[in-house]
Amino acid sequence: MSDHSNSQLHLQINRFLLGRFFKQIRPWFRFCILFFVICGIGLAGAYFYLKSRPLPPPDLPVMTKIYDDQGKLINQSEEGNAFDYLRISEIPHFLLQATLAAEDRTFFQHLGFSLHGIARAAWMNLKSGKIVQGASTITQQLARNLYLTHDRTWARKWKEAILTIQLELQYTKKNILEMYFNHIYYGHGAYGANQAAYYFFHKPIKDLSLAESAFLAGLPRGPEYYSPYRHFSHAKKRQEHILDLMVKNQMISEQEARLAKQEKLTIVPLQKAKQEQTRANYFRDYILKTAVNKYGLDEKLVYHGGLKIYTTLNSQLQEEAERTIAHFLEKEGELQGALISVDPHTGHIKAMVGGKDYRTSPFNRAFALRQPGSTFKPILYLTALQNGFTPITKIISRPTSFVFQNEVYSPTNYNNQYPNQPITMREAIAYSDNIYAVSTLFRVGLHKVIETAQQLGIKSDLKPTPSLALGSYSITPFELTQAYSTIASGGVHRPIIGIRKIVDVEGDVLLETTPESKQVIQPSHSYVLTQMLSSVFEPGGTAHRVSQIFSHPKAGKTGSTDWDSWLVGYTPDLVTTVWIGYDRGKKLPPEKTRLTQYIWANYMQQATKNLPHRSFPMPENVLSVQIDPETGYRSTPYCPQSKQEYFVKGTEPLLSCPLHSAPPEEQNQRNSLWKQIWNWLKNF
Repeated sequence: MSDHSNSQLHLQINRFLLGRFFKQIRPWFRFCILFFVICGIGLAGAYFYLKSRPLPPPDLPVMTKIYDDQGKLINQSEEGNAFDYLRISEIPHFLLQATLAAEDRTFFQHLGFSLHGIARAAWMNLKSGKIVQGASTITQQLARNLYLTHDRTWARKWKEAILTIQLELQYTKKNILEMYFNHIYYGHGAYGANQAAYYFFHKPIKDLSLAESAFLAGLPRGPEYYSPYRHFSHAKKRQEHILDLMVKNQMISEQEARLAKQEKLTIVPLQKAKQEQTRANYFRDYILKTAVNKYGLDEKLVYHGGLKIYTTLNSQLQEEAERTIAHFLEKEGELQGALISVDPHTGHIKAMVGGKDYRTSPFNRAFALRQPGSTFKPILYLTALQNGFTPITKIISRPTSFVFQNEVYSPTNYNNQYPNQPITMREAIAYSDNIYAVSTLFRVGLHKVIETAQQLGIKSDLKPTPSLALGSYSITPFELTQAYSTIASGGVHRPIIGIRKIVDVEGDVLLETTPESKQVIQPSHSYVLTQMLSSVFEPGGTAHRVSQIFSHPKAGKTGSTDWDSWLVGYTPDLVTTVWIGYDRGKKLPPEKTRLTQYIWANYMQQATKNLPHRSFPMPENVLSVQIDPETGYRSTPYCPQSKQEYFVKGTEPLLSCPLHSAPPEEQNQRNSLWKQIWNWLKNF
């Protein structure tokens, strides 16, 4: 067969096979065309539907209101407007570029979703083996912040996708950017770039430098992690990374980036950007942080969710506490103070002051770690009572060295004054004797004292060393108030709380605290300790000045270190802690230590002016016994002195005083006879 014939044959075969192929795929081809037509119609329908469907009004921030124990409004989560609108033309060029570089480089090219960003994030997460990077565009972030929560659920992600498309369809890119800069959260209650610029730098947004713009642009990625107040180093590294991205995207030069990195950032106190507040500012901050950190509520919800927080604070006591602190400290330069007042029957905070001027220093010193000094001693003596000591247990007080773990510890008394004779526990408390305290610590056991402290509510780290007896390990005024409140309530531990109830904007109760109580100390031991602590306010006691101002039955303890002065005291109805000192390692002049007594006495006088002079209720298993102070035995009618003392039943002295068991004339004759016998025996 010729070549031509072969070619014709092959051509016919190919045509046959090709025809047969097209005949087989024709149904699939028709199906694909139909599928794409249907998809096109569906997409067009979805496009017109989403474009025509109006978006819901954005969930604008609403202030959270804070109420006192009588239901009266005392404060709110933020001062001023929670939402200050900023036009796109007012956004600084550097801030706009820094934000695009940090959050969405291809914002003007995509339709709401960045395929490049998704691929990059997927690759980074795959390499690290965990989620280290997200791919949300600016539009997605805006949709989430305007309308949704931050829950990681598929339902939320689907809603976010729909809302992202709607935003892209119904608004221009400039409109989206404008809304983003007005609604995005920068942390610490700052919503929107205008507010953030004022809060963090205390300047109008138009005056932001390149360095400040890049710094702000880094905050929305993680307002808590990049907080300039809590994690400045994180925020600074983020700023430098954004500046590098701006160089990479040819937004700025390398020299501009280098100068911006070197620029010193001055982050002003957050509260300087807020209007002056007048009531319970330190307490307000404590309440908001407690709602977030202790009870787990979302920070955005707590600060701008329109909640109603009903607290335990008493407005009258709070006003008196603020007035008293300001009165005694306003002319004392940098000297600071703190006051906490608690109802021991409920654990409710009735007043809290964290400094003398919130506007200049919002740091709450009620939670500052400071050495408690001798205010720790009641915890030691409570442990002693639990281990066989009584108020008349005597220990000699004189210069003493103690050996502990092959080291010598030599405490001293104030001004090196020593009785040089045995003294009772009551006397040791009244005069704050250090030798008695350390001797007691070794007798009862160091670990037992730490255990007692923990039972009373102290959580800070305490170490079993001799200086523990003298309060050398730092705790907070809040913790010390908790411990004394447990003692004042008869040994019942009730956690100190400031929140009673939280209600959302719909009126639903999100949180309602229930009183907790646990008997951790026997009431008898608490009562006997309380009676001994009352000696502190008697003539000769370390706080005797208080009684000249405040006459109610009271108990408490003073304490001082080179840097601190304390007075923690209580009546049957109110426990109050006062601390004064300097913030930065400056020693406290001795003449200033008395201020705690004046602050405590004046505050307590006003705080209890409408309350009766009520004595501490005595438990059933406590006995009141008349004691001869010279011998420690039960006094007789012939003892020259007699003093009332309190004992846990079973620990009281049973014998009568042997020195004064007869009239003075007869006793003198007996003593003379015994002396004659004794002299005769010595001569014999």
